[in-house]
Amino acid sequence: MQDSGQTPEIGQIVMVTKGRDQGDYGIIIDLIDERFVRIADGDKRKVDRAKKKNIYHLELIDYIADEVKGSFIETGRVTNGKLRYALTNFLEQRSDLLKEGE
Repeated sequence: MQDSGQTPEIGQIVMVTKGRDQGDYGIIIDLIDERFVRIADGDKRKVDRAKKKNIYHLELIDYIADEVKGSFIETGRVTNGKLRYALTNFLEQRSDLLKEGE
């Protein structure tokens, strides 16, 4: 579940903890209200068909994808390619950290 002190941000990486996509990663691309966000990954879940999710069904990861956040600031939108790139970079960094910890 979500930490009560953490609020979702556009560009934040999340892991789905409930539902059909459980265990998948995504990026917040829209804040609907205090309870719901839209997430996409650029691959299975494209920007134009983003998934509306309850934030209590997500694990908010303390990582903001700068390229995604910057794209929203500059143009107001993001491409599927940028989402895929940001998630790939995050997952590579995470696997490197796990390997170092072994």
